[in-house]
Amino acid sequence: MATNIEHFRNLVSLSAVDGNIEETERVALSKIAFDRGIPLDRMNVMLNRASEYLHLIPQNTVEREKQLEEMIEFAKVDGTFCKAELDLITTVAERLGFSKQELNQFIEGKKC
Repeated sequence: MATNIEHFRNLVSLSAVDGNIEETERVALSKIAFDRGIPLDRMNVMLNRASEYLHLIPQNTVEREKQLEEMIEFAKVDGTFCKAELDLITTVAERLGFSKQELNQFIEGKKC
């Protein structure tokens, strides 16, 4: 469960990085939380603390490819992939041990 929470926290951070959590992002987060068994009240607390999480991610490199893929997919959920989202994903990718070339391959949809 801890890995699920951490992955979800990363997505919450990503949703807030541009300063605004869009409705499409909230809906997507609600679905992901439900699928992972994360209670709605916990999700809401995490949304309220989203800006605090920017400095905590990632702590766990388990399933690092999955984390990166989820973040990229989530960044595209609202139809835009803004610079702030790309910057955060780049930081996360570096912390997970991915090179810039590997990150670009993930973004282009070509897994390493």
